Amino acid sequence: MLTIEEILETIKMVQEENLDIRTITMGISLRDCSDADHRAACRKIYDKITRLAGPLVRAGEEISREYGLPIVNKRISVTPIALVAEASSAADYCCYAETLDRAAEAVGVNFIGGFSALVHKGFTGGDRKLIESIPRALSETERVCASINVATSRAGINMDAILLTSAVIKKTAELTASRDSIGCAKLVVFANVPEDNPFMAGAFHGIGEPDCVINTGVSGPGVVRSAIIRVGDADLGELSETIKKMAFKITRMGELVGRAAAKKLGVPFGIVDVSLAPTPAVGDSVAEILQEMGLERCGAPGSTAALALLNDAVKKGGAMASSYVGGLSGAFIPVSEDAGMIAAVDDGALTIEKLEAMTAVCSVGLDMIAIPGDTPVETIAAIIADEAAIGVFNHKTTAVRLIPAAGKKVGDRVEFGGLLGRAPVMAVSRFSAAAFVNRGGRIPAPIHSLRN
Repeated sequence: MLTIEEILETIKMVQEENLDIRTITMGISLRDCSDADHRAACRKIYDKITRLAGPLVRAGEEISREYGLPIVNKRISVTPIALVAEASSAADYCCYAETLDRAAEAVGVNFIGGFSALVHKGFTGGDRKLIESIPRALSETERVCASINVATSRAGINMDAILLTSAVIKKTAELTASRDSIGCAKLVVFANVPEDNPFMAGAFHGIGEPDCVINTGVSGPGVVRSAIIRVGDADLGELSETIKKMAFKITRMGELVGRAAAKKLGVPFGIVDVSLAPTPAVGDSVAEILQEMGLERCGAPGSTAALALLNDAVKKGGAMASSYVGGLSGAFIPVSEDAGMIAAVDDGALTIEKLEAMTAVCSVGLDMIAIPGDTPVETIAAIIADEAAIGVFNHKTTAVRLIPAAGKKVGDRVEFGGLLGRAPVMAVSRFSAAAFVNRGGRIPAPIHSLRN
């Protein structure tokens, strides 16, 4: 039973500290939609998505009114399309992307994830066809998100996949150049991808998941920042305890909403992802949390240690609050979506190299970073490989969402609007790794992958 104090605290979090349910994401299996005729497969996909997700937006709005909690996004994730489409004779898979886009529009969600391929150990014909379809698919749709898993701690790092993906990122940027290369904001490259992630653009419905499931993503950087301000000059142990208790409260709220949505929609509840996912709004920034801990600017010495404390405390609080914490749970550090990160880049405090160090202890990786449009494909591949290595050798998820903004140079800005925000174009190293990445093949898995 909630006490009056807890109810009032929650009201304050919502009204003053930007607390929200960032997303209710319905995962839908499309494995039963495969067909040798791609037209028949697309009909099945459209019919299944609209049948199952038709009530999703309405259910979210009803729950928001019942509990007085903002539910910002209602989204869908589906089985990686490379797996579904491979049985068909389609010359490319853009028709599948168009079908996903139409279905998402029909049910009223803002994003649908799962135009994806899992190629950490090698390609099938369908995998390669999907990856090569990404530039046109993302440039011709509004709601479709794509992801590619190029590495795991058990398989190693597929450098051939990384090099192909890097060329795809460049082509996607060029095809959406008139919109500041926004297509790249809908494409994520993963190592150790989670199969129950409710956040876009990396969400897809994993092959071990049920036919349909509800996952929720909760966010509360403003709430955590306010809690840190209240404890003042507490030592780091007390600071961690404060964050952990706040993450506990946020997670409980997320599970409550997720279970209510699952019950209303008649599908199983999956997980709650308790992630500090920032927005461009003032006061809703992970960078500002680190600064309240005592850093002059995010990116200053100590930023990696402060982020490690934050990420660990959030995970501990979430694990205490729910037995079904999943997804990416922890702290996100996207540049374009975080006002504090943008300010740190503008001030010269934050570089790509420092961000890379911080990804060793955060929940995702190099996220929503604009780089010059003339950055070579091989340099993009090397950045992705570095990030994948952090994930593979530390048994954690890492990801890269780079935007090589066509026609832009260091110091220019890209503007996406909404939750995707805006970003300064950041410098990358002028030294080449072309000979290294062009060797191809796989970087073998680390020895500690041999656990059987």
